[in-house]
Formats: sequence, C-alpha cells, structure tokens
Amino acid sequence: MQMNFFFQIFILIFSVIIHEISHGFMALFWGDKTAEYEGRLTLNPIKHIDLFGSIILPFFLYLINAGFMIGWAKPVPYNPYNLRNRKIAEPMIAFAGPLSNIFVALFFGMIVRILIYFKLSSGLPIEASSLVTIFVFVVWINIGLAIFNLIPIPPLDGSKILFSFMPTKGKFAFSSFARTYGFILIIIVVAFLPNIITPAMVYLTSLITGLS
Repeated sequence: MQMNFFFQIFILIFSVIIHEISHGFMALFWGDKTAEYEGRLTLNPIKHIDLFGSIILPFFLYLINAGFMIGWAKPVPYNPYNLRNRKIAEPMIAFAGPLSNIFVALFFGMIVRILIYFKLSSGLPIEASSLVTIFVFVVWINIGLAIFNLIPIPPLDGSKILFSFMPTKGKFAFSSFARTYGFILIIIVVAFLPNIITPAMVYLTSLITGLS
C-alpha cells in the first residue's frame, strides 16, 4: 500500500493517541483520575509521542518496505488502587485501547464503503482514489494495532488482560518474566510480524472495506 511516509506517520500517531486516550478514559470511568491530572486525556501529540515507538520504529519499517506500520505512544498511567472493582476494571482498561482501534477501523471502513457505493472516486478505479487509499490505510493501521496489542506478550495489552485473570502465584511469575524478557519478545514479534499477523490484517481490512 503506497503512501507518503508523512501521511503514514500522521495516521499512525493519530491511531496510537486514540488508543492511549481510551485507556485513560476507561480508567477515569472506573474512578482513577491519574491520566486526567497528568494531562494525558488530550489529542495533543506532544503529550503522547514516544520517540522510538512513534517515530524511529515506524520509519525503520517504512525504509525496509515491511508492508505494515506499527508503533506505540507513551503509556497512559493509572493507579489501580483508585479503581472501583479492580478485578473488572483492570482488564477493561487494557482492552479499551485495542477496542478503540477496532471502532476507528469500522468507522473508516464504513466511509470507504459509502465512497464506493456513491462512486466518489473522480472517474478513477476505486483503488486509485487518494481519499479511499487514505481511509483504507486508516483501517489497515488500526486493525494492525488492535491485533498487535492483543498479543499476550508484556507489556502489550493482551498480557495485561491475561494477567488480570491469573492466580496470585502466576501473576508473580508472569510479572518477573515480563520485566526480564518482555522487550526482547516484542522485537522478535516485530521481526516476524508479516508471517504472524499480516494475513489476518489483510483478511479483516478486506472484510471491513469491501476491497480486495
């Protein structure tokens, strides 16, 4: 999917900001105002950009023509001791990020289908329309972020969801493992991402947009 890098990075940053804000708002819903106090419930990218996850990694993936672009923003903090019903709140806070990306993908997928239906592609094939290309890329990025973050490897959201259902003994072992090997496993996943989640991304993007 060919597109100027600056468009791609803008879409990625927009998507990871929505992802992180969703964590913060879900924590706020369950009684914790940490993200609000720290000014993280904002669309201002300066508050969220992580130099490696938001800029360097996406740029590297673009340079090697990886065929996908993933990244992350600074995690939105929350204090679990402020939460009402912590057992339910914590997995919901973790799931809020990927869920927000799914909603963004569905919203822009609906717009793509509307554009196709009304043939608003300036007489060009649908796939050649710049607007459609941009919106399809929004779907692609957000589907990728949702799938990537649901992988149960620390510190991704999938691991936090899994962690919340573990017995106490298992939580201690999992936490220790996360501190030791989490970042290494993330690098391995990124290295093998095309073979792991790209087929799912292709299928879901096609399903949502109606385009092959």
